Amino acid sequence: MSERTNGASDARDASLPRIVVFSDDWGRHASSCQHLISSLLPRYRVDWVETIGTRTPSLSKADFQRGVSKLRSFFGPKAKTSERVLPQNLRIVAPRMLPSFASDRRRRINAWLLQRGLAHVLDPSDPPLAVITTAPIVADLAARTPYLHWVYYCVDALDEWPGLDGETLYQMEVEMLPHMQRVLVVSEVLRARMAQRGIVAPLLTHGVDLARWAVDRSAHRAAQPPKTLFWGHADERLHEGICLALAEATELTFVGPRGNVAPALAQHPRIHWQGSVDFDELPRFAAAADVLVMPYADSEATRNMQPLKLKEYLATGLPTVVTPLPANLFWSHAMDVVDTPQAFVARVLERAQSGLPADQARAREALRAEGWDQKVRILEEAIHAR
Repeated sequence: MSERTNGASDARDASLPRIVVFSDDWGRHASSCQHLISSLLPRYRVDWVETIGTRTPSLSKADFQRGVSKLRSFFGPKAKTSERVLPQNLRIVAPRMLPSFASDRRRRINAWLLQRGLAHVLDPSDPPLAVITTAPIVADLAARTPYLHWVYYCVDALDEWPGLDGETLYQMEVEMLPHMQRVLVVSEVLRARMAQRGIVAPLLTHGVDLARWAVDRSAHRAAQPPKTLFWGHADERLHEGICLALAEATELTFVGPRGNVAPALAQHPRIHWQGSVDFDELPRFAAAADVLVMPYADSEATRNMQPLKLKEYLATGLPTVVTPLPANLFWSHAMDVVDTPQAFVARVLERAQSGLPADQARAREALRAEGWDQKVRILEEAIHAR
């Protein structure tokens, strides 16, 4: 097992209750789960288990670097604790796993590796208060640990995500659900998906840190051409036509990792690919933009998603133009929802000149009730429910 902690020994407050979380690598990107757990850390000890996903590796530089990192974790010695500065009461555990669940044999091996590598974390003589997972790859481990209080925080229909092993993820989610004592979902679409399986799942929608995203626009003047900005993972979920139209009429910048985008976008001379930046840098990029955009295409994957950046966009105070996905419609009174390239660009150009309409600004006052401290109460109820 490879384990990383914020000290040579467990320096966490032993008087606090302990929870275990299975999710992405801590600090790799600012996920909703990380926001929620950060809010819990003053009151809980947390064992954060970094897992391997089921993405089909590509020949991209990012996937190569990610693969090398995971191989080092698997075969190499324990990582130095100085690699990352962790919050108080958080311990990182990175168990060895095979990078695939696509066969019964691999699933059995991974279940054994997890159970063996996490014996000290999931000890039945000292079980955690709850075990939270954001992905169904723990299905076999959950079946082997019926003494644990499992909570599934469903943030997306991962089986619909481009590049993931959808068939395996779907099957593992189906098999995992009977072992979950509580299921939480981030959207009405996902709640309906769970209802089809006979599960009543409370909503835990994404929150937002209003203070972090406050942008001073008092001295801002629209650029020529206007500056449009998207942050997050750029991949085949983007609407190629809208993006190309934006690139012709504006200075379009993408901040974040780039996946399998259309070649016409990757090679366009007027699209700037900034790449990943530190999460704390994003408000600075927003302050320099005229309009924030979310030009997703309509697909099964995008209809199921609930973009974390949506409320972040709105909290900046910048004009925001998006496509009519289910996740966006609830906040349609606080931004512009447009479905064709021509109309999308026309609205962007209009907002770049006029700024945020007063009625949209008033609608965004509802964000005051969307803080992470309020959201975490729903998760805490699931942690304690019996």
